[in-house]
Amino acid sequence: MRIAIGGFLHESHSFAPRPTTYADFQSPGGLPPIQIGAALIPGLRTTSAPSAGAIGVAEAAGVTLVPLAWAFANPAGPVQDEAFERLSAQICARLSDALDAGPLDGVYLDLHGAAVVESFPDAEGELLRRVRAIVGAALPLTISLDPHANLTAAMVRLADAAVPFRTYPHVDMPAAGARAMTLLLARIGRAGPWFRAFRQFDFWIPLGSQCTLMPPMSAVMTDRMAIAAAPGVAELAWCFGFPYADFLDCGPAVAAFAETQAQADAAADALVARIAAREATFVQETLPAAEAVAEALRACAGATGPIVMADTQDNPGGGGHGDTAELLAELVRQGAKGALVCLINDADSAAACHAAGVGATVALSLGGKSDGMPFPCAARVVRLTDGVFTLTGPMGAGNPGNLGPTALIEIEGVLVIVATRKMQALDQAIIRHVGIEPASCPILALKSSVHFRADFEPMAGRIIVAIAPGPVLADPAVLNFRHVRADIRRRPRLG
Repeated sequence: MRIAIGGFLHESHSFAPRPTTYADFQSPGGLPPIQIGAALIPGLRTTSAPSAGAIGVAEAAGVTLVPLAWAFANPAGPVQDEAFERLSAQICARLSDALDAGPLDGVYLDLHGAAVVESFPDAEGELLRRVRAIVGAALPLTISLDPHANLTAAMVRLADAAVPFRTYPHVDMPAAGARAMTLLLARIGRAGPWFRAFRQFDFWIPLGSQCTLMPPMSAVMTDRMAIAAAPGVAELAWCFGFPYADFLDCGPAVAAFAETQAQADAAADALVARIAAREATFVQETLPAAEAVAEALRACAGATGPIVMADTQDNPGGGGHGDTAELLAELVRQGAKGALVCLINDADSAAACHAAGVGATVALSLGGKSDGMPFPCAARVVRLTDGVFTLTGPMGAGNPGNLGPTALIEIEGVLVIVATRKMQALDQAIIRHVGIEPASCPILALKSSVHFRADFEPMAGRIIVAIAPGPVLADPAVLNFRHVRADIRRRPRLG
């Protein structure tokens, strides 16, 4: 049995400060760079990517995997046409070559589901269209998705099954790939495809309240599991949506794949009803930066672990540039000695620190490249690294981390990690690689919305979500959307 495997993963923020280029896929943070041809299988097998799970299932079943191409870039603005055309061409050209070498039994694609390309707002739908144009409508094809996917009718029509992760933070990425491959093998053994049902919602869910570790989403996921266990249901895909993509299909959606149309419709409708009934509960509790820092300082007294502050609106994992400085400035202003900011993405400041050397005091205009509001400061260089390490947390254990030249600096008692490349603060290894044990810090200010919870929540004395400048707005309703559906209700979602 021969199965082709490839992938294209990007989460696109239409209002982010910079577009996503081909170079961003060549040097991502937290996952490998572009994998092409024979390098793909060994390059992904030991990572936390969905493809790793798919590879494991396929190899255990004795499948001959035909590697195409796979690419990931950190969330940012829409993908430039040049990058998409080059990457999709790599996938499609190798798919054509694979067919020249002999028949294929199926195709598995590792997709994100929230990519927007300049000329193709539904980027995954367009990629699937191109793949189908090569392999035909009948060849079995399954996909894995990030649950932040803005699932579209085209994706559901063109794939035999779509399998999103069940968790946010995403600690089950390989499991989703394994499930998608298992369904692909089942589809290959069937006489025909499953029946499908697709439903979209008329409201958005903010990133912070999409977290599956807490209500209401934890209860929704329990409902999803029970409904998916109904007879005949092969997969019940629940995609939370990524509410920063300015295109028609932005928003949450459900897709059901089942033995009969009635079973697919029943499963989709049941889950939609459970989610819609909880619409008003998808609210995130937040504090403005100054109040958040003051509250963190108060909470330090008697805390059993670090007070973790989420700088949610400058989350690199949602399209932020990771360089806004208001929360840092507030920590310095309020004298939060011993606090650590992880991290500020500023290649110029990192280079200046490396040029000055350990122990030097250097004048910096720190961060603010994305919003024009840097933080002028005199910083002491505490430690310098090459920014290379291996992730150890629940989301990315074994994945490569590469921040480029990195510095640990101290500003009036506040510690800051300054990096050359952006990366979401989702793993304690980022902090340990500069010689700091996270548990020793009274306050940890992390540029992340939810993913940090997987590795940091167990040690946290308390978590505070802070509102400081950045494009990943805690309430996306205020953004100037032009292309979303008219029926989407953009109600405030902050408590």
